[in-house]
Amino acid sequence: MAEVDYHKDLNAKMTIRLRETIKELPRFVNGFFIALENNTTILTRVNYASDLKVFFDFLYAEVPYYSGKDAADLKETDLAAITVDDLYLFMDYLSLYAPDPESGRYIENHERGKARKIACLRSFFKYFYKKSILDKNVCQLLDTPKLHEKPIIRLEPEEMTALLDVVEHGEGLSDKQKQYHKRTVVRDMAIIVLFLTTGIRVSELISLNIRDIDFRNRSFVVTRKGGNRVMLYFDEETEAALEKYLDERKVAGTYSLTSPLFLSMQDKRITVRAVENMVKKYASIAAPLKKISPHKLRSTFGTMLYGETGDIYLVADVLGHKDVNTTRKHYAAMSEDNRRRASKAIKLRK
Repeated sequence: MAEVDYHKDLNAKMTIRLRETIKELPRFVNGFFIALENNTTILTRVNYASDLKVFFDFLYAEVPYYSGKDAADLKETDLAAITVDDLYLFMDYLSLYAPDPESGRYIENHERGKARKIACLRSFFKYFYKKSILDKNVCQLLDTPKLHEKPIIRLEPEEMTALLDVVEHGEGLSDKQKQYHKRTVVRDMAIIVLFLTTGIRVSELISLNIRDIDFRNRSFVVTRKGGNRVMLYFDEETEAALEKYLDERKVAGTYSLTSPLFLSMQDKRITVRAVENMVKKYASIAAPLKKISPHKLRSTFGTMLYGETGDIYLVADVLGHKDVNTTRKHYAAMSEDNRRRASKAIKLRK
């Protein structure tokens, strides 16, 4: 199997996608994206380009000054015509809009989707204000949508045990699912165990190659957000699951140090969507009242690690969080457990 640099290939695809999207925007936005290169990832720039495409489509359709114009007609100075009222109208537009009215397809943005697009506009207007193209930055007057904290959903210890049992034995799967389960059970167990014992991101997991695994030191190299390569460590249980899976790969003739660690049934690198569907399939049986995703397994790991160590900075480091406040969400989950125990601690009548 030929070696493929997953991250190099992904960056190339994202770069092409960014260029194609920028072609649909006014020419003057090129400078903005060049300025972003030094302190943003390619994925961030792709998302910003997509968000700006939505914004300019809104201007053409909803703001009289821009009516009948398109990207080729606009100049930097046309940005001065945008008012704060236009921006508030854009926020309302984001709640429900049709990117292609003829298709009948509508897109909804809730508070987090709106907040991301407003963050993009803040950077966009700030750039042109600093260039003195704009006399004032109207985006500064725009209130950011309030973000409500989502509850931390994670597996309880008994649910985690049930999940591993379902993966191992296939109980509760349909007859058709059981046919596939026979072929993927060893791989699926290795993936689930790796999630639960290392807190790895799904994007990090699918990018692993076999050569990234060091069984002598029970460690592996992972590429985190921003491109940093760090070493993570695993325990004996994870080692056993990985070795069993790789032994199976050797028998199947798909083992090569340069090949992806986890393969699909077509012997190609497994995708994020495939992993998400696999986790959902098993978790819907083990914990039917919870929507468990790979990220929820990561939250489960973070909660367990904090419960064992009480060290929020350790958890932040292992999970790869740049801001420890992000990690405090796991602490909030532990606080919930404390409140649950407190409710049982006081007995009025013994």
